[in-house]
Amino acid sequence: MADNAHTPVRNSGRRPALALATLLFSSGVLHFVIPKPYDSTVPRSLPGKARTYTYVSGVAEFGIAAALAIPRTRSLGGRLAALLFVAVLPANVQMAADVLGNKKASQLFKAGAVLRLPLQIPLITQSLKVSRSARNS
Repeated sequence: MADNAHTPVRNSGRRPALALATLLFSSGVLHFVIPKPYDSTVPRSLPGKARTYTYVSGVAEFGIAAALAIPRTRSLGGRLAALLFVAVLPANVQMAADVLGNKKASQLFKAGAVLRLPLQIPLITQSLKVSRSARNS
């Protein structure tokens, strides 16, 4: 009888998927616990109340986090995460514009708001890698 205890498990996409799931779940929680900062990032050109968008995006983050955490839905979760990171880019741009225009904002906060924008790229690419890895396993 073969000893499978030392056989490597093929889960190369598991850790990145769970890291993304944790990030999205945590962000989803914050959308409900402290919604006001998120409300302020909703582009003013969108119809309706900002709080509605804050809550809807929080729920979306919960759903996508769950999809990433479950191996059977991980590929879909990766694609949805990539779409979400693209979809929230206008909110991140709005936040950066608002912070840069705020004379009271610290230079550190301004730098953080601007540097956050290019961070969307690795989040999107990592999400797509998780999706491909899940499809191939």
